[in-house]
Amino acid sequence: MSDTPVFQKVAIVGVGAIGGLFAGWLGSRLPAGQIQLSAVARGNTLRTLRDQGLTWVDGDGAEHRVPVNASDDPASLGVQDLVIVSVKGPAMPVVAPAVRALMGPHTVVLVAMNGVPWWFFDGLPGEAAGLQLNAVDPGGATAMNIPTSQVIGCVVHASAAAPQPARIERIKNNQLIIGEPAGGVSPRLQALDQLLTQAGFGVTVSERIQRDIWFKLWGNMTMNPVSAITGAPCDRILDDELVRGFCSAVMREAQAIGARIGIPIDQNPEDRHAVTRKLGSFKTSMLQDVEAGRPIELDALVGAVREIGQHLGEATPNMDALMGLTRLAGQMRGLYPEPTQTP
Repeated sequence: MSDTPVFQKVAIVGVGAIGGLFAGWLGSRLPAGQIQLSAVARGNTLRTLRDQGLTWVDGDGAEHRVPVNASDDPASLGVQDLVIVSVKGPAMPVVAPAVRALMGPHTVVLVAMNGVPWWFFDGLPGEAAGLQLNAVDPGGATAMNIPTSQVIGCVVHASAAAPQPARIERIKNNQLIIGEPAGGVSPRLQALDQLLTQAGFGVTVSERIQRDIWFKLWGNMTMNPVSAITGAPCDRILDDELVRGFCSAVMREAQAIGARIGIPIDQNPEDRHAVTRKLGSFKTSMLQDVEAGRPIELDALVGAVREIGQHLGEATPNMDALMGLTRLAGQMRGLYPEPTQTP
């Protein structure tokens, strides 16, 4: 894989708001014929993509139609040069075989997901090197289907809405951070940087992507679940000094874990709250999932960090409370799995 790859055949797995944003920009902002764009989709999204393609709406309200070769049978799409995976954490073990069906020995898999990914400790030195996280990859099914050697990590600092299947609106920001799990800068990472930049993304190439993943997680591992429990937007969470204090306590526990695994954070929680406050009143993705009746992405955001803490012997009483309360709230709404046996 030393030769610089050419990304011609590109497939999107997970055509929601962010996957749709990738599809829309890659499919309409590159010169005609530079890529062949495919997507794995089901149900109404598949029907809409087949009937009318993907629609994305720009800041001026203009609609752009993008033809996409969509199928619910990934094998029929053939081996891809680049597969972009943008699904919620709970879907990953189900989606992994579909990704595998799109892969050849040189396929690059860009993982654009929130939280701690299954490959996080492959290539990360220190006390937890090689740790497999049951919270995000029960039984190791995802790791078996998608070798870390073919993964590139991605932190998305952009937002969009998908009010209807295969329709992407209210796109804000365009920032992506991409990096190799093992660190450093490779020819394939540079080639991917060029492709995504050409499509209109503001790309930062990271020499240690785990740091960037952890830093984003440090901010949203509290706001997301607290909003899911309370129904409150972020400004209301930060306005309540008791709730803000609780979020800070969870963040300090995560900070202690980060220091142990070689990813220290030199901010304090109040610094991070100030950054969040500048975003105004907004609903987190987990609150939007609760309101839409979709499964909540709790394990990748909180469960995984807690599991790392347990592995290291770090006490996490506040994180435990956050996990328990959010898990129970999710179970009562049918949005998080019920326990398989009574503890």
